[in-house]
Amino acid sequence: MNIHEHQAKEILKEFGAPVSNGVVVFKPEDIKQKIKILKSDKIVLKAQIHAGGRGKAGGVKLLNKSDCETQIKKMFGKILVTHQTGPEGKKVKRVYVQEAYDIDKEFYLSCLVDRESSKIAFISSTEGGVDIESVAKNNPEKIITNKIDLKKSLDDSDIQNVIKIFKLNEDQKKEAKNLVNALYNILIQKDASLIEINPLVLTKQKKLLCLDAKMNFDDNALFRRPEILKLRDLNEEEPAETKASIHDLAYIKLNGSIGCMVNGAGLAMATMDIIKLYGKEPANFLDVGGGATKEQVAAGFRLILMDKKVKGILINIFGGIMRCDVLAQGLVDAAKEINLKIPLVVRLAGTNFEEGKKILNKSNLKILSASDLNDAAKKIVDAIK
Repeated sequence: MNIHEHQAKEILKEFGAPVSNGVVVFKPEDIKQKIKILKSDKIVLKAQIHAGGRGKAGGVKLLNKSDCETQIKKMFGKILVTHQTGPEGKKVKRVYVQEAYDIDKEFYLSCLVDRESSKIAFISSTEGGVDIESVAKNNPEKIITNKIDLKKSLDDSDIQNVIKIFKLNEDQKKEAKNLVNALYNILIQKDASLIEINPLVLTKQKKLLCLDAKMNFDDNALFRRPEILKLRDLNEEEPAETKASIHDLAYIKLNGSIGCMVNGAGLAMATMDIIKLYGKEPANFLDVGGGATKEQVAAGFRLILMDKKVKGILINIFGGIMRCDVLAQGLVDAAKEINLKIPLVVRLAGTNFEEGKKILNKSNLKILSASDLNDAAKKIVDAIK
């Protein structure tokens, strides 16, 4: 789960990290009252959407405080299109207003769960304010990564290894130590999966400051983090993905034309790959899980059809715990309710697959049966041409 920049900064502040002074505005009419606490004559307006690249899309503006009201009204309701939003963009429904600072240097600092090593990784770079991916490609020597075993607290040596690339003086090192500890504690205590400070700046007054902040949290841990769940902004999520979470389905919308329903993440990835092999693109990732009910299957089917780009559907199920006859009945019920008019290819294997095929055959629906995954992908691609 992602949260907004202003929410991430509140959490950082709670854990003792130095953050920029600012306020969030939810309604244009609140602007005058909100910005009274800002002392600087220069301010920065920052559109709050769950996507990077806001500045290039016109979502970040440096201006005089006297111009704030006019410019913030223009920003509300604006559609920002960035490299992370897709061509449809995201609508601005809240704006963060922060004081502007005289910047001496910009750094990059992040803390994340490194699944490959099962450690906590800190990434530090002297190239802040730009995409870290670009730095990794063009100037890899300007990035250092430190992987730390999970423990109650960081050692001084751990922290020194993280911040040494910044070349700070002794006072700044104390500030950096507090920041690194804050990131580590948030990751552990709040079940965050990624915390990114970009840029982390050194001001002309030689003070460290988190000028921007991004946080992601582990969806599977939200049941024990109600304070984090409260920060969820459903306006920033794909409606189908929100509905999927209600039914405990793993769904991610993509940009292709073939809808997919599969049980098991590995099988889902293989299904998406073979669709691409035959020259088409998957419209979604949908894993109904190993023990899905008839109701969940029907819900998943409806989710796929919410996407108007879908021209055909491929269902690939290997019955283990999940019974193929249960899946088949859920499909039939949903297809009849929706009055399905696009091609549907179904490949069933495993538990009760013969019974499942009988249910599909008796349904009088136009369903193409496939013998294996290769056959299924070929048939659905041919069907939508």
